[in-house]
Amino acid sequence: MNKSVKTRIRVRWLALPLAGVLLLSGCFGGKKKHGQEQASGAEPDKVLYERSLEDIRHGRHTVGRLTLQTLINTYPDSDYLAKAKLAIADSFYKEGGTTGLTQAVEEYKNFIIFFPFLPEATYAQLQVAMTHYRRMEKPDRDRSEAKLAEEEFQTFLQKYPDDKLRADAEQRLRDVQEVLAEGDYRIGRYYYIKGSLRAAAGRLSTLTERYPLYSRADQANWMLADIYTRSEHKEIAAKYWARIVREYPLSSMAANAKDKLKEFGAPIPQPDTVALARAQKEREIERRGGGILHKATGILTTRPDVTTAAQLGAPNMTPASVSGGEILTPGGTTGLGGEGASTSAVMTVQPGTGSAPSAASPSSPTEPAATSPADTGPATATPPVTAPPAGDAPAAAKPDATTINTALSPDAGVANKSKPIDKNKESTSKKKKGLRKIVPW
Repeated sequence: MNKSVKTRIRVRWLALPLAGVLLLSGCFGGKKKHGQEQASGAEPDKVLYERSLEDIRHGRHTVGRLTLQTLINTYPDSDYLAKAKLAIADSFYKEGGTTGLTQAVEEYKNFIIFFPFLPEATYAQLQVAMTHYRRMEKPDRDRSEAKLAEEEFQTFLQKYPDDKLRADAEQRLRDVQEVLAEGDYRIGRYYYIKGSLRAAAGRLSTLTERYPLYSRADQANWMLADIYTRSEHKEIAAKYWARIVREYPLSSMAANAKDKLKEFGAPIPQPDTVALARAQKEREIERRGGGILHKATGILTTRPDVTTAAQLGAPNMTPASVSGGEILTPGGTTGLGGEGASTSAVMTVQPGTGSAPSAASPSSPTEPAATSPADTGPATATPPVTAPPAGDAPAAAKPDATTINTALSPDAGVANKSKPIDKNKESTSKKKKGLRKIVPW
């Protein structure tokens, strides 16, 4: 055999083991090097955060929160600390239920306290309001969650007026105020039908002042006008007729309101251009629900129906706690009329002042929120009667607080109410003076 051929054969046999060694060393060495690079470049806090989000996304909320809490405790200076706290609040919100939503409110508020200047603080504030919105019940049931939702949405709109979520917050606030107004309307209408006109006027006047965007505000104004008409205070009733014509020009009651103003000899105002334009646009909006099927299925749920809520217009931004209201002072002598009616003196605040009422005593109790007509009977609470807001009529014709308080009182016209009243003399006096005419009940 040729010597050169033998040499090539030997080289090949030596090259094969060497190639195998190099190949194996390259594979294992590269894998080891890749693992080292992955270990050195990994961020443990980021790994924990992403793992927790994956758990929450698949419904493993408790496991995800434990992972997030581990991240917070182990890496207090992590860049994911704020995101972890917000993710914990979101997990409670997504989990839902009474316990979950209650804890979500607490976590969102804690986030706002610890990170007030982060962009996510606006989202946290909106979520606080949305949590109460989810727990809101029907108008004839507990109103506490609806009131909390109203306050939180107002806080969001006042603190972040230029936020991109403002439009959504405004609509949610209109929904909440529709539910609150509906509750007041049902109570006021109950008193109106029953004949407790003074109690009805107190509830309805509060409604019309605070919630002018309410879908049945025109009906509330109509009942108020009728109450004052029947009590022979037509100058006050004319203000409510005029408000229907001016602020609700497309209402089915506007034509009758004009006829009433003509009958009273009062001037007929022109429709407000802004209110007219808003009413026309509201009619063009397509609303879901309202049919027989929708009403039938609504009985089966505890969630309120907000399909009738306004879609346009600025909601009321004044919190109920500082917008004025009713303060009842027990032990007075002003009754609602009828047998067995208890007595209460009413302190009244002029609408639109935005200040708290001045009570005769610092410890005067405020009126508790009523959830149904049975909770706030005419024998235990005497709501005040307020006049329409300034601008409805000339200032000279606007009645003062004394006139409003006594307009619907059964004892109207009695000069001194602080003296003891003899029931027999009172009855005789009423018959002689003909005061029965101004007492509808």
